Amino acid sequence: MHLSPKLGAAVGALAAGALLAVAAHAANEPAASAKAAKPAKAAVRAPAESFKPFIETRATDLLKAMSERLAAARSMSFTARITYEHPSRLGPPLAFTTFSEVLMQRPDKLRVITLGDGPASEFYYDGRTMSAYAPAENLIAVAPAPPTIDATLKAAFDSAAIYFPFSDVLVADPWKMISEGLIHAFYIGQSKVVGGTVTEMVAFANDDVFVQLWIGVEDKLPRLVRAVYRRDPLRLRHEMELANWKIDPPAAADAFATAKAATAVPIGFAHPGAKPAMEPPPRGKAAKAGPAKSP
Repeated sequence: MHLSPKLGAAVGALAAGALLAVAAHAANEPAASAKAAKPAKAAVRAPAESFKPFIETRATDLLKAMSERLAAARSMSFTARITYEHPSRLGPPLAFTTFSEVLMQRPDKLRVITLGDGPASEFYYDGRTMSAYAPAENLIAVAPAPPTIDATLKAAFDSAAIYFPFSDVLVADPWKMISEGLIHAFYIGQSKVVGGTVTEMVAFANDDVFVQLWIGVEDKLPRLVRAVYRRDPLRLRHEMELANWKIDPPAAADAFATAKAATAVPIGFAHPGAKPAMEPPPRGKAAKAGPAKSP
């Protein structure tokens, strides 16, 4: 999800999380062995499509409790470390990581500062406009914005392909986002090694994605998300760690805008795939006709 071609790499990221895929690796037996060990038969697993829909109440209760906790927050801040895989020429995927600092205030304030590993970027929404700033290039894109965070997230995606993997945490009704199209949901167990606290693990799936989620037992906040996308033939894995949570923190009035806009070079707030408009010929001069040039 991106702003312009130069801002695109900064704010774009895939949604987070994944399941671990475990493969068996057989060792070669020495030639002098009296008896060669027979390779273990791989377990035959039915494809996901063959399982009947199964939604466990314990899992949905945890998801609802988390959603209610997020929806009740008047403001919140957290950090998001997002790791996603990309195919390599050798076959095994490479892992890339981005890190964002997020501050939001309902119903109409949002700030996302993305520090890397790719190009740094800053996104601001103050209830009237949304702005995306690229510090390295000193470029800024500004556009009018709708009056709510939900509508602005959609407008940013529709107009400029901007997407934040943690968007479901920010919307007014997280449970609605999770429950739409829900096919499977089940409880896994507890973990004591994620997020520095005790968490409950649940998994859920729809037609697009399989998600494993760690939810804090005490605070009901999401701590870790792992996902695999069904339509991805490579089954690349995505992970998002949410940390440094603060619920209802005070936010300064000027926290959702940037003074850098005054000195930055303005650019169009447009979809990265959009073709630049053709410049008209100078006034009084008609464009000369001629044979098309080969690319």
